[in-house]
Amino acid sequence: MITNNSVKILGFILGFFLVLGCNSRTGKTSDVGEDLVAKKNMQGIWLDDEDEDVVFRIKGDTVYFPDSTSMPAYFRIENDSFIIVGGNTISYHIVKQTPHLFIFVNQNGEKVKLFKTSDKSYLDMFAAKTVLTINQNKVVKRDTVFFNNDEKYHCYVQVNPTTYKVAKSSCNEDGVEVDNVYYDNIVNLNVYRGASKVYSSDMRKEVFKNEVPSQFLRQAVFSDMTFDKADSEGMHFFAVLAIPETSISYYVETIVTYNGKVFYRIKK
Repeated sequence: MITNNSVKILGFILGFFLVLGCNSRTGKTSDVGEDLVAKKNMQGIWLDDEDEDVVFRIKGDTVYFPDSTSMPAYFRIENDSFIIVGGNTISYHIVKQTPHLFIFVNQNGEKVKLFKTSDKSYLDMFAAKTVLTINQNKVVKRDTVFFNNDEKYHCYVQVNPTTYKVAKSSCNEDGVEVDNVYYDNIVNLNVYRGASKVYSSDMRKEVFKNEVPSQFLRQAVFSDMTFDKADSEGMHFFAVLAIPETSISYYVETIVTYNGKVFYRIKK
């Protein structure tokens, strides 16, 4: 005799296995696996089919580029996509791939045809990368003296090179995005009224995160700070945040008040 409790238990068991079966099927269709065979075929040095220039070297999970400043990046292959993970994650459509031929579409929408070489002399092009320095790896110092209400003020600005790395993304000649790495700076700003310290700080570019777009700030270097003027509002400095090797920059006005407060605004 089947009781109400038996029906409830049977219904619960059937429902449980129904849900389990649905979840299993969903998991199988939604998981995107990496194509390990395609990754294995990518191992080696690849040359451009037109001019036989070296484009990149694949070793393990890493893409290495031949120029002196482009940093290695992680890669994977999923379905028909060649995915490079650096400062940004970029997916390139694969047109054709064999163990010795690789055709993909670059960021300019152009087909790039590569072939694999067995010439080991090309390995010399993949030596350790160089990190570029700003301000020629030297300290830059500036002093400014002025009077306000018959009181003498002395401002010190010192730009100090660091080993903090900044990655700037750009496309190489083959339309592949690469990351070039630079050293950032710290700016030391001190203001004195006579012998009394009004303000002192070691400033990194992150202090301007509310004034500068995050995408720009991530690739920018804190390249300089200069004194502009003193008025009733306080002492005005301009912080220069620049994308290396471009003319793109932000000038952030930095105001230090006479009672030691600081605030920022974008130069209009």
